[in-house]
Amino acid sequence: MNEDAGTRCGFVALIGEPNAGKSTLLNAMVGAKVSIVTHKVQTTRARIRGIAMEGAAQLVFVDTPGLFRPRRRLDRAMVAAAWGGAADADVTVLLIEAHRGLTEGVHAILDGLGEHLPAGRKVALAINKIDRVKAEALLALAAQANAARDFAATFMISAERGHGVADLRRWLAGEVPPGPWLYPEDQLADLPLRLHAAETTREKLTLRLHQELPYELTVETEGWEERKDGSVRIDQVVYVARDGHKGIALGPKGETIKAVGKAAREELKVFLGRDVHLFLTVKVRPNWLDEAERYGEMGLDFPKER
Repeated sequence: MNEDAGTRCGFVALIGEPNAGKSTLLNAMVGAKVSIVTHKVQTTRARIRGIAMEGAAQLVFVDTPGLFRPRRRLDRAMVAAAWGGAADADVTVLLIEAHRGLTEGVHAILDGLGEHLPAGRKVALAINKIDRVKAEALLALAAQANAARDFAATFMISAERGHGVADLRRWLAGEVPPGPWLYPEDQLADLPLRLHAAETTREKLTLRLHQELPYELTVETEGWEERKDGSVRIDQVVYVARDGHKGIALGPKGETIKAVGKAAREELKVFLGRDVHLFLTVKVRPNWLDEAERYGEMGLDFPKER
């Protein structure tokens, strides 16, 4: 495709507090699961690009980590990635939760928009989870938010149920600049397969372990072997920070890691459209949160200590 065909293409950053629904919205926009979704906050670590088509426009979505007050080195890397994704995008969409309103965290993001985004950058407001509040409360929240910042447009959506998603996608299609498409029409994401596979396994671990190990682990794809029969062998390492965490990740008689591997393998088989042989190993690496190499594997820049 080229500009003569009337095509448009641009990057759209989704920003908001942790758990605002950014990953769910990204998946709804793309029409497929490209970003992991859990009920845990701060699940998304790297900026994940999902690609959606709307008429002659190609929308390249950047699902950023949730914006929050960083405490650890990993937190700072995630927040830097979020603002970097927003600054690099053509259009930014701020998600807020209808039932939580303008929290202290949202006000901090509103302040950050002026600091981190170039002057004149269009920012749309998407009020998510609208099924949780009454219409009068929604209208009041929209007015309150627009009084705090002059948004280019305001949308009422339910990312989980799909309400309002098409309207937002159509608006974005008219806002991205004219230009050739960056990706093939049928491509859904540009996340490397090795990283996508690792993120899939990390999602299953997070869902399975609940409160026990929410952020103290990471998953890396160490081996990717294409087999003659068309299947793929994937070898992954689950890094945990403490000896006690290894036992939790493995579970009694290895039942937890087996269940995680089975769930991840089934999802990857559907995603890749072929048989997957997935092998997981759990290793203790006490200082992985301070190793630059780990951050590179997650697609994050390694922040220096302040």
